[in-house]
Amino acid sequence: MAAPHHDTTPGTREDWWRDAAIYQVYPRSFADGDGDGTGDLAGVRAKLPYLAELGVDAVWFTPWYLSPLADGGYDVADYRTIDPAFGTLDEAEKLIAEARALGIRTIVDIVPNHVSDQHPWFRAALAAGPGSPERKLFHFRPGRGDHGELPPNDWPSQFAGPTWTRVEDGEWYLHLFTPQQPDLNWAHPVVREEHESVLRFWFERGVAGVRIDSAALPAKDPALPDFVEGRDPHPYVDRDELHEIYRSWRRVADAYGAVFVGEVWLPDSERFARYLRPDELHTAFNFTFLACPWDPDRLRGAIDDTLAEHAPVGAPATWVLCNHDVTRTVTRYGRAETGFDFATKAFGTPTDLELGTRRARAAALLTLALPGSVYLYQGEELGLPEADIPRDRIQDPMHFRSGGTDPGRDGCRVPLPWTADAPYAGFGSGTEPWLPQPDGWSAYAADRQAADPASMLTLYRTALRLRRSERGLGDGPLEWLPAPDGVLALRRAPGLVCVVNLARTPAALPDHETVLLTSGPLDTDGRLPTDTAAWLRG
Repeated sequence: MAAPHHDTTPGTREDWWRDAAIYQVYPRSFADGDGDGTGDLAGVRAKLPYLAELGVDAVWFTPWYLSPLADGGYDVADYRTIDPAFGTLDEAEKLIAEARALGIRTIVDIVPNHVSDQHPWFRAALAAGPGSPERKLFHFRPGRGDHGELPPNDWPSQFAGPTWTRVEDGEWYLHLFTPQQPDLNWAHPVVREEHESVLRFWFERGVAGVRIDSAALPAKDPALPDFVEGRDPHPYVDRDELHEIYRSWRRVADAYGAVFVGEVWLPDSERFARYLRPDELHTAFNFTFLACPWDPDRLRGAIDDTLAEHAPVGAPATWVLCNHDVTRTVTRYGRAETGFDFATKAFGTPTDLELGTRRARAAALLTLALPGSVYLYQGEELGLPEADIPRDRIQDPMHFRSGGTDPGRDGCRVPLPWTADAPYAGFGSGTEPWLPQPDGWSAYAADRQAADPASMLTLYRTALRLRRSERGLGDGPLEWLPAPDGVLALRRAPGLVCVVNLARTPAALPDHETVLLTSGPLDTDGRLPTDTAAWLRG
């Protein structure tokens, strides 16, 4: 085994993750380096200077491993192989090293709950038959009913549809997501050993951290009882057995100086905080803030609740407005209902993009002013809206498993526009992208925005530069200041204030010496317009 990789770059901090700005790359849609219509590692490598100029500290890659792509890469067939559509392991290693040379660390995605039905383990389990050791790595069970024709239990799916699929020999296997994603049995030591080996594999290649997908789901009640709403403990969410798994992972990560961020969707703040104890995960995603509507009281409540649930364990909060599963910010904030809920997604929802963009600009400054780390989903810095994908081009399984009523998540995954005057807005050349770009997509192109001092890209670049240079931003204390109804005013350090006006009328700025940055122009009398934010000094 190779020696543990430790970051020895001069001037770096071991706790960089406490206030990092982390950029999420969805590889299929970031940049196409070989012109086949699919984003790839060559495309990312070519855009590393763009990411460095943007001012991010790390890049999180959604799965780039070998996969049939039944669920956008979250159905992994081999964690040690890069999917040929994206490139090779050698290219991944070069990307990690080239990014680090520019001061950008790499975070990869691990999906512990399940693998692909094309994974060698699952193919061996199908071939081996009932009662075999191979099947014990998964949740195979005989069915109920006179002839085993009914599923073993009634657990609901994370997507729409059934959670059990019957195989030719009559047994059923569990999949909380799609049938192409069989759930692993985390009570089996081989499952645990394999995942720790995978962690070491990537840490030895210079990866600085791991994002854990569906981190509260892997452990299951071994009895697989029927689902009862409100039963405690839950049969497959947030089970106590998970904490020893993540303590074991933490020991692996500590040997390499690496970090974790968990995707932990839990309404109970005390239960959530347990994952962030000093010997478990370093950070976890903050979905309370992400799903919050554009409302001053709700936003302040989400911020306070987030900071309160992190304080007992000393972990930094994370802040994010959007990701590869969520309706894009400028679209969501331009709707009558500005919060996010998977259950309410629907085709044809009216949107005011001008309003949504103005609010998204203000939200960017609010988010970047909060204590902790921040995640930026690719294209948010360009102000991209949610795209309406023609129904015959939708690929997301959420759409199909809903019977066609859910528009799915493809609308936030459309390939990025890089060059306004190039074919396919510069995403690639020669082949139409794997998802269609809407008409007018080139208006959002990075090259056009880079030359525009009023663009969303310029706003993010300036804010990220200030966030890095201004002492008091990033990790640290937050103090709320008195403000009129509908206005949020917070102090991050002596002389450093963020003000966001969500009221219906312009608001006076508090006393200050300098306006560092605003999300939009101030009124002629110096007042802060509605749906506008400002950073102030003095």
